[in-house]
Amino acid sequence: MSFSPIRRRLMSTLLALAAVPAAWAQGPAYPSRPVTVIVPFAAGGSVDAAARLVLQRLGERMKQTFVIENVAGAAGTIGTLRAVRAPADGYTLLFAVASPITVAPLVSPALVKYDALRDLAPVAQVASSPFVLVGSPRLAANGTGPLLALARQQAGKLSYGTDGVGTSMHVTVSLIEQQAGVELMHVPYRSGPQVLTELASGLIDLAVMPVTLAQPFIKDGKVKAYGVTSRQRWASLPEVPALAETPELKNVAVESWYGLFAPAATDAALVDRLSREVSAALAEAELQQRLTDAGLKPAAQGPAQFAATLKAEKQALGAVVSRAGIKTE
Repeated sequence: MSFSPIRRRLMSTLLALAAVPAAWAQGPAYPSRPVTVIVPFAAGGSVDAAARLVLQRLGERMKQTFVIENVAGAAGTIGTLRAVRAPADGYTLLFAVASPITVAPLVSPALVKYDALRDLAPVAQVASSPFVLVGSPRLAANGTGPLLALARQQAGKLSYGTDGVGTSMHVTVSLIEQQAGVELMHVPYRSGPQVLTELASGLIDLAVMPVTLAQPFIKDGKVKAYGVTSRQRWASLPEVPALAETPELKNVAVESWYGLFAPAATDAALVDRLSREVSAALAEAELQQRLTDAGLKPAAQGPAQFAATLKAEKQALGAVVSRAGIKTE
């Protein structure tokens, strides 16, 4: 049986195509173009700072640019919703903390248009850090015990600022109020840096801030530091006691996580690849030191472990939110 020259050329072409490596057939290797990472808070805050440290090194490792897009508003839920609705192709990711992931769905169930534990794929937890209770330099109390006594004497009069109703900072202060049996007056702002500026000026009395954001103000003497919310003292602020050292607050143990997410339908192999690259970056001494200097503790968790952390956190926070009656509707 013989074939015409045209048919022979056609068969040769088909055989050549069949021999093309599978990797070529599946398209260019990821990432073949810049990756957008949504940070759902304003530039200059603690989440933005942590994201820039980690994503710079991740980009170097993966030989591609990871571009941060700050989408602030509504306690981080606006940016988070944008990430949830993004194409699940690995080119839009989310770098977030608890506020829009586990807190907002509890305090704003009718307003939050997503279920983060269902609609996002955890890629990696990258770091953790406690909050720190700080006060105006004009505040008379010079220790946590005297501060709690003053709060009881002036029930509902001492003010505290947060980055919004129903955020992690708000919930953490509610936990302190519940543990110590005190009542404070909440003054919500739009961002953490704005709170610190107002606090240093004496316009509000107290705030609970991420360590990474507050420690420059503490070290410069612009605000008073009463205690960190971690169980033990924190490496970057060794002179500041843990709130748990005060008997009334012995059960306070709060550390905020920082993590990377992808839309839920993102291919599992791509999620695993990103997670491995993040873990490898966090194992490097230089990045570890930069995170530590910023008040963060490297804390690599893969997708499964991070998902379990989020589920447990949401259950624990639900009890605090319920007791405090925190609702934004």
